[in-house]
Amino acid sequence: MTQEPYKTWQCRTCGYLYDEEAGDPGEGLAPGTRWADIPADWVCPLCGTPKADFDMVEI
Repeated sequence: MTQEPYKTWQCRTCGYLYDEEAGDPGEGLAPGTRWADIPADWVCPLCGTPKADFDMVEI
């Protein structure tokens, strides 16, 4: 079974990028943390935008 490629998500408000492969250890998100595994009440660490207002981006 092949693992799905990691994706990158971008905040619509400030442009912050969340890369699943890198995670965001400063926010308590270990490398490899999938977007679906981040709690729904999580907000952008730079501007406070809700998780729902992020879009998946192709880098």
